[in-house]
Amino acid sequence: MLAPESLKKIDREVAKYPPDQKQSAVMAALIIAQDEKGWLSTETMDYVAQYLGMAPVAVYEVASFYNMYNLQQSGTHKLTVCTCLPCGLQGSLEAADYLRKKLGIGFGETTPDGWFTLKEGECMGACAMAPVVLVDNKRMCDYMSNDKLDALVDELSRKT
Repeated sequence: MLAPESLKKIDREVAKYPPDQKQSAVMAALIIAQDEKGWLSTETMDYVAQYLGMAPVAVYEVASFYNMYNLQQSGTHKLTVCTCLPCGLQGSLEAADYLRKKLGIGFGETTPDGWFTLKEGECMGACAMAPVVLVDNKRMCDYMSNDKLDALVDELSRKT
């Protein structure tokens, strides 16, 4: 169900733990699977569970607890705006409003062209640099003014 390259990456993560503790690599395995598939379907999570020798429900618990996992298909780019109180007090709520208007979608929605999904996130540990936007769970952008949000959307729109 996963490509051989992904399985090799998972095996490298599994090797970091004692042989009887390979389930400890579940978070990394889910990220690798998501990077390949774009999201985590039940079938993909079942495969990860089988590969790591875990009960599927244990994998579902991990995947549903953390917001870095996409449990439904999302756009090509996922933009997560931190809206917790400290960031909210430093402009993240206004930044979120600006992005919602610019993209024409609300939190948890995807643009009609399938390019962007907008998510609301909790503390990203960067309160002093708010507003912050996490791009595709991997790149944090900070001090996001409207001009910087415009530039980010433009940049991501050009990438294929």
